[in-house]
Amino acid sequence: MSDRDISVEIIGSLSAIKAQDWDACADPDATSDRPLDPFTTYRFLRALEDSGSVGEGTGWQPLYMIARDQGRIIGTAPMYLKSHSQGEYIFDHNWAHAYERAGGRYYPKLQIAAPFTPATGRRFLTKSEHHETAYRALIEGACQFAQKNQISSLHATFCTQDEYEMGGKFGLLQRETQQFHWYNQGFNTFDDFLGALASRKRKNMRKERATAQAFGGRILQLTGEQIAPHHWDVFWQFYQDTGARKWGTPYLKRAFFD
Repeated sequence: MSDRDISVEIIGSLSAIKAQDWDACADPDATSDRPLDPFTTYRFLRALEDSGSVGEGTGWQPLYMIARDQGRIIGTAPMYLKSHSQGEYIFDHNWAHAYERAGGRYYPKLQIAAPFTPATGRRFLTKSEHHETAYRALIEGACQFAQKNQISSLHATFCTQDEYEMGGKFGLLQRETQQFHWYNQGFNTFDDFLGALASRKRKNMRKERATAQAFGGRILQLTGEQIAPHHWDVFWQFYQDTGARKWGTPYLKRAFFD
């Protein structure tokens, strides 16, 4: 297969592609060594679109990329035209201010991402047997689209290490940031963990756990069809309350959870 056989199309809605065609790239098959990422599946991204969580008036205009080999889909990417930097959990506001102080126009920009989801995963969704070819086609297609439309920049966030390294090979700038992760330092029990804390923190944590254990209710685990609309209604209230707190924004619409 030669690169000249590859075409890249940009579509404004997932309704223009079949779910099985998208998911064949998002999760190639059960034998793949790449785990299923729910945040790039057709169902998740389509729910964002259908609920109005992305699209008109949100600052997230869908521009999904489709790479084809002689008509056969071999790669996709969830790309969006952004009019702001909200919901990305990567902070480029200083870049935007500097760019505009220099006389440029930072927004709109192109963002390849799982919206509102700071979880690492593949952003260039390719069939396993066409991985590098489809990746190159998607990268080149995105860059050409940005240049043709005079868009300031193209960003791919929370991508995998493999994509990060391949991006560097294809001439993209590489940016590193920080996250905080907890790793088990040989603790066999929760008390082992508490023993490693300062006395004040250990006391506070035990007090909080005692309060939680004495709340007098029950904890139920529900999944799939067990989750009824009234459960989502209550969850929605909690989601709104969390978003109303300092620096929080509830990006997802109520219809997303249906």
